[in-house]
Amino acid sequence: MPKVIAVLNQKGGVGKTTLTVHLATALARAGERVLLVDADPQGSALDWSAARPGDPLFPVAGLPKASLHKDLPALAADYTFVLIDGPPRVYDVARSAILASDLVLVPVQPSPYDVWAAKEIVDLLGEASVFKPTLKSAFVVNRKIANTAIGRDVTDALAEYSVPVLEPAVCQRVSFAETAAGGQTVYDLPTDGPARREIDALAAEVRRVLA
Repeated sequence: MPKVIAVLNQKGGVGKTTLTVHLATALARAGERVLLVDADPQGSALDWSAARPGDPLFPVAGLPKASLHKDLPALAADYTFVLIDGPPRVYDVARSAILASDLVLVPVQPSPYDVWAAKEIVDLLGEASVFKPTLKSAFVVNRKIANTAIGRDVTDALAEYSVPVLEPAVCQRVSFAETAAGGQTVYDLPTDGPARREIDALAAEVRRVLA
């Protein structure tokens, strides 16, 4: 059975797709058989895959349906990891993605608005845990501005929730945005080792949580 990881937040614009494609890439580069499921009706991950030159490291399938948790097992049988890029504000699909998952990652930007908005997905996780008590979840600080107080303080602010915060954070870097338009990732660049190291650290932590 594959390990299923959903990247979810009911708030838009927190970098879910960027985080999902990079985490999928890191796992695929490590030799895992990876499937990325685009559960967002906007289809950003599908657009990214269509723009990518050459052979893909992993397939991307669109499945923005409330029946995702029922449909996924047949689709995912041949993979070791499945990454779900979840939708904002589509509660039935988000709920289905949670029920399909072993781990839900919640990307949060270091701003008070994002911390407050996290309550919606935390509440959804709480509802789902009644039906799936083995479900794991964690916040990922995304688009962190390095060496700033707000970048450090977001972890303390998220402590009011029952969901833990993963130690590896991903910083705000131009290379993440620049590579997206061409269906690429920071792994395709000759430079930007710091960005790659951040994603590698996050992938290693995800493996540890799921072990």
